[in-house]
Amino acid sequence: MNATAAALESATAVTSSSTASPSAANALPTPDALSAAYPVSRALSAQISAQRAAVKRILSGEDSRLLVVVGPCSVHDPRAALEYAERLAALADDVAGQILPVMRVYVEKPRTTVGWKGLAYDPDLDGSGDIARGLELSRELMRDVAECGLPIATELLQPMLAPYLDDLLSWVAIGARTTESQLHRELASDLGAAVGFKNATNGGVQVAVDAMAAAAHPHQRFAMDAGGRPVVQQTPGNPHTHLVLRGGSGEPNYQAAHVRAAAAALESAGQNPRLMVDCSHANARKDHRRQSEVMLDVLAQREAGNLNLAALMLESHLHEGKQSLGSTLRHGVSVTDACIGWDTTERLLKTAAERLA
Repeated sequence: MNATAAALESATAVTSSSTASPSAANALPTPDALSAAYPVSRALSAQISAQRAAVKRILSGEDSRLLVVVGPCSVHDPRAALEYAERLAALADDVAGQILPVMRVYVEKPRTTVGWKGLAYDPDLDGSGDIARGLELSRELMRDVAECGLPIATELLQPMLAPYLDDLLSWVAIGARTTESQLHRELASDLGAAVGFKNATNGGVQVAVDAMAAAAHPHQRFAMDAGGRPVVQQTPGNPHTHLVLRGGSGEPNYQAAHVRAAAAALESAGQNPRLMVDCSHANARKDHRRQSEVMLDVLAQREAGNLNLAALMLESHLHEGKQSLGSTLRHGVSVTDACIGWDTTERLLKTAAERLA
């Protein structure tokens, strides 16, 4: 038995022995057991710390580069995700003077009603819900991507999931459906990574402005420690938060007038006016091909002098489009929102680097 398997078996045995109910069969490893099975080396930890600092410098305005969070809408195939990471890492070296790419490794998927919830919840894509395996695959993949040299971004939906992965993250999203959640604001206040709060699904930014203020403050929150015990966690407060404009009610909000109004609302509230535009979702009117149009418009605003546009987000995979679960899956094609393909992604990032040089 290898060290990884031994560590996880030991963790599961301890959890099972302390629980007499039938649910013990579904016991999960503790965060520290999973960290021991998939450890982060001292060198990798130093890299992640430096990448977190670089993200924060861009968001604060100390670094004039453009932050670009880019990658699959959600990860369903770790092999394809790692292939994407290798391509993005090579491209990152070419554009490093003007752009800091951060890879989306989204292992949770928010659902309006029901549907596939992501790699962490259902890694077999069949509703079997093998969360223990999903956690293992998620941590292993994030570590592998980090070892490619890339900073990692994810959206955190389930606060109990954070202790399994947060040491690997350089940027975190709180989604439009959860920005108003007190639990997620408290979670954000406890993270070492920068956090982007998306505007509400109706397009309003005030909910995100309020979330930023809440996350900056210390809180006492219910949490799980690395040993899997419930604790009262004292959070330090997170000053490194920002707004993400993602459109709302089917309408975009990335144009110059929207950006100026959002920055003014942030400044009026004493918050960081430097923000991110999500080129997908309502900003692209649910058409993945329009992400290019959104990005080019934002670049034009930057060139016109609006440096509050500090960051962009793109949904991108190896191949364009999306596919449905239940069929024979094509390699490198999203199973959730449709994505632009790698060729388009590479062209957009190189174009951005040239225009920002």
